[in-house]
Amino acid sequence: MLYPGAGSDCRLAHDSMTTYHIPVYQPDLSGNEKRYVLECLDSTWISSKGRFISEFEGRFAEFAGVTYAVGVCNGTVALHLALVTLGIGPGDEVIVPSLTYIAAANAIAYTGATPVFVDSLPDTWQMDPADVRRKVTPRTKGIMAVHLYGHPCDMDALSAIASEHDVFLIEDCAEAFGSRYKGRHVGSFGDIAAFSFFGNKTITTGEGGMVVTNDKTLFERARHFKGQGLAAHREYWHDVIGYNYRLTNICAAIGLAQLERADEFIAKKRQLAKIYREQLADLPVEVHGEFGEVTHSYWMISILVKKAAERDPLRAHLAKSGIETRPLFYPAHTMPMYAARYQRHPHAEDIAWRGINLPSWPGLTLKQVKDIVSAIHDFFSQAGKTA
Repeated sequence: MLYPGAGSDCRLAHDSMTTYHIPVYQPDLSGNEKRYVLECLDSTWISSKGRFISEFEGRFAEFAGVTYAVGVCNGTVALHLALVTLGIGPGDEVIVPSLTYIAAANAIAYTGATPVFVDSLPDTWQMDPADVRRKVTPRTKGIMAVHLYGHPCDMDALSAIASEHDVFLIEDCAEAFGSRYKGRHVGSFGDIAAFSFFGNKTITTGEGGMVVTNDKTLFERARHFKGQGLAAHREYWHDVIGYNYRLTNICAAIGLAQLERADEFIAKKRQLAKIYREQLADLPVEVHGEFGEVTHSYWMISILVKKAAERDPLRAHLAKSGIETRPLFYPAHTMPMYAARYQRHPHAEDIAWRGINLPSWPGLTLKQVKDIVSAIHDFFSQAGKTA
């Protein structure tokens, strides 16, 4: 299924001549990152052993309000490991929102299970609990709650459905570090949860991820599977088919330094969202908001234009001004590998075709934000003159 303006978006995405002076994201590595990495190099502990791994895991668990955390090499691996840990496999179904990054659906497919897509709520953009309930079958083994762009899902509703049908609740928190639902950090509600620390995440390790849980058995299973299935009490004896999903000490060192500044990063991103909302209030765009008793961490600050046909011309206009943006994720049910069975998820499709991620890194200056806002104003001013 194509979306309006597909051709122009593809050209924009692959235009190697575009030079951005305001990127959509960049990490802030001005804390203790260099000092900790140099300690790794000096000690020669650069691989999957070293003090920073356990320290990062422990500090992360404390920050997220969970009991156990297992560091892994990226966020997609974290999702796959979470599903493997739960024993999900061929013949099983896992319910997942269509409007999400493709890794959520792919991680389900890696296990041999089937992703079952649901629509989104038009206000929060999160998976629709009513549609989740409709999609539960005897083959359902799990519900994957993806906290899209940093806004929490309705965890009361999803927890109730999972409990009622005795299925697992998995949280994909890749985009939601720092997000809270009714005061609790996301990732602390489900049976197991996954985080990502890619270079454009709120805290980064370059590449990295984390699996968290409050269940000791799941923690031990996750740790077992991530290290090639190595038996606990016998050298080089492997008792399950495991994976090499380990986090390096260098990545953990960067992560620990990032975690030390987590509150600062989240506060800056929330302030940035507030400024965008105030300065775009007089334009025909809708800034992704905060609904209910939640704390939106605004991994990506996003807007919706009124008409899908406006989305790519606005992005092209911003690109000409040196401002990088991204389209919202394409709904997974429209991807070729998942589109064999025709489906419609109208809210997910509508949000995706109209959505833009604006520059969202916490180090953006007020002048840069004003330049972005000015360019958006200029686009609609020009559009009004030619209408």
